[in-house]
Amino acid sequence: MIQRIQTVYLLLAALASLGLPYAFSLYADATGEAVWAADEILYITLFSVSAVLSFISIFLWNKRQNQFVLGRLNILLNFVLLGVLVYRSQILSGGTAVLEKGIGMIIPLVSIVLLVLANKAIKRDEDLVKSVDRLR
Repeated sequence: MIQRIQTVYLLLAALASLGLPYAFSLYADATGEAVWAADEILYITLFSVSAVLSFISIFLWNKRQNQFVLGRLNILLNFVLLGVLVYRSQILSGGTAVLEKGIGMIIPLVSIVLLVLANKAIKRDEDLVKSVDRLR
């Protein structure tokens, strides 16, 4: 059961959330200095919670509904993380405080895509189980 495709997607999402913030900077501030996820406790907390939710979802293979719900919760968390990144990278008073956005800003998007693919595979498995139960 752990060898299913959604496990691969969830594992890749966890690795993206846990490893990529250390490899790529999120953005450069007004002084031109790169801002990393490890520099701010909010960023590293949100990335870590996303990775933990993905790992927990991997081991809920026998409870597909819970796995699906955790996947949706993780997608929501990644949207919040993306919103926080965009909000923090800009000043709302009209100007921008960011000279350059790093590739780290798209890490939540990569994770969201992988989680959507995992949820799609989980839904497909659930539909298959329901159709087999109906035939009995």
